[in-house]
Formats: sequence, structure tokens, C-alpha cells
Amino acid sequence: MSYCLGMRLKAGLVFVSDSRTNAGVDSVATFKKSFVFDGAEDRVIVILAAGNLAITQSVISLLEERLHGPDRSRSLYGVKSMYEVARLVGDTLREVHSIDGAHLKSHGTDFVASLIVGGQIQGRRMRLFSVYAAGNFIEASDETPYFQIGETKYGKPIIERVITVDTSLEEATKCALVSFDSTIKSNISVAPPLDVTLVPADGCRASVRYRVLDNDPYFLSLRRSWGEGLRKLFTQLPDPDWAGS
Repeated sequence: MSYCLGMRLKAGLVFVSDSRTNAGVDSVATFKKSFVFDGAEDRVIVILAAGNLAITQSVISLLEERLHGPDRSRSLYGVKSMYEVARLVGDTLREVHSIDGAHLKSHGTDFVASLIVGGQIQGRRMRLFSVYAAGNFIEASDETPYFQIGETKYGKPIIERVITVDTSLEEATKCALVSFDSTIKSNISVAPPLDVTLVPADGCRASVRYRVLDNDPYFLSLRRSWGEGLRKLFTQLPDPDWAGS
């Protein structure tokens, strides 16, 4: 299982992903799930991947191999809009399904993969998409400015209460890390290192690419302060007057 989170705010884009796969009592592995494509001067594209690792790795590998190929319509650096980027990612996912889908089904394995795709091309607006296993996708809006994939339920409440399109990149990053801490505490299948990528609006470059390790001082401080703050707030809440003896 994975947990990946992307936010599209007026100030820019925030992406965070964990790196745990194959979680179990005696089987834990670490693989990167965040991929930044910024080799062209006019754009930055970030893809977060969750689901069957073999499937998502195949999708990313095909996208990387075609970056500088002759067919610009199949290159993340050649298409002209973020909509076309999302369409290209979806088409590549369908391509992998056409190759592996039947074989996976014959072995009793579902074709499970989902991706968050976001970025900006110079002269165009920032956009953020959630791409499903079928290759179709939806776009984030001002009313719903974020997407989660993977193990989403534990980290969703804090995001719902805090994040709006007007949230700053710093505040959104803090909220995202609290969301990941809640998920890590509740589910063994999500764990650091966490990969954080920040893309300020209209910069077409990632200003921050940071890996949060288990012993990261800020993350440990945030975890401690959040836990202590919740406990303190809880004790201040009024008791139900109808529950007393």
C-alpha cells in the first residue's frame, strides 16, 4: 500500500509520497513513488504513483524512455498542455494494461494502479489530475484542490479541515506532513522516507525536493507537537451533560 498526496493552490503545487511497499510482518521494502520531470526549460511535471509496483514502474519507464524520442506526441516534454500530459499518462497506463492485464488476470491479480499528475507549462495555468487504472482522469478544482491515492482515509480529515486554494505552500506542507503522520501511526503499510516536492506558481521549476527520513528533526517535532496539542485540546472540550451519573 502507498499514500500519495497532491495539492493545487493559488501559491503553487504540493506533492508528498511515502516509499513503503510490500509491508508485512517480515517483508518491508522501500521504493520511490514520486517522479519529477523538469528536463525541459518550459515545464515541470510531477507524477505520484500508487498500486501494483510492477505496473506503475512500467508506466514511468515508458514515459522516461520517450522523453526525447522522435514522436513528440508521446513525450512529456513534447505535448503542449497539462491536459495532454494527463492524457499521455492515461494512454501509457492503458498500454501497460494491454501488455500485462490478461497475464495478471490469469494469475488472479487485479490491474491496480493510480497516479497523481500535476505541473505547469510556461504560459499556461497549473493543473492537477488524478488518473485511474482505466486511464481516465479527473481534475482538481478550487472547491476540491487536492487528490489522495493509496491509503487515504487516515490523513483525509486534517486536510478537509485545513486546506483551501488560498493556503500558503508552507502551511500546506505542514498540513500534508501531519496527514502523513496520522496515516503512518494508523497503518503499517505507510512509512518514511517521505518525498516532498514544492512547485511555486508560474516558476515552472520545483523550488523544494526534500526527503523526510525517520529521524528528521522537523518531522519529529511536528509529530510531538501535534499529538500533545490534540491531547490538550481534548481535555478542554466540554463533557456531554447527559452522560454523567
